[in-house]
Amino acid sequence: MNRFEIATVPVGPGRIGICPVPGGAGDYLADLTALLAWKPALVLTMLTEAELVRAGAAGLPSDLALRDIGWRHLPVMDFAAGSDALAARWTGASEEALALLAAGAGVLVHCRGGCGRSGMAALRLMVEAGEDGVAALARLREMRPCAVETEAQMAWALAPQS
Repeated sequence: MNRFEIATVPVGPGRIGICPVPGGAGDYLADLTALLAWKPALVLTMLTEAELVRAGAAGLPSDLALRDIGWRHLPVMDFAAGSDALAARWTGASEEALALLAAGAGVLVHCRGGCGRSGMAALRLMVEAGEDGVAALARLREMRPCAVETEAQMAWALAPQS
């Protein structure tokens, strides 16, 4: 992906955005400006701290906090579908995201490339918001064709709520 793009999918009165990590293509400030223009109420970061640092995005949490934008770190290794941190943090992050979506706000999800991990989280939110998994995946892939890259990610996204 040569430029920073946010794919947007309506979910109820709100919207979910999916994108790569700001700075991943070398221009963190330009990407941050685009992210802020999308006006998220909450950003879910699905990549590891090391990946954030490598992308030049280590300052993302503080840049969001300065603008009163919520941030949740849900680290998952690239092409994986879960982690101990995700298991421990998903319920709270999901509850917050679903409340914001129901209130008409935007929830932005990103990973390194904006496909697998962010796609699985977006799909899981859509399913938890009451959508059928097959229909939700079709809508998601209409906006972001690479969303959800592995069978394990698909299984996690479609897993029943605990």
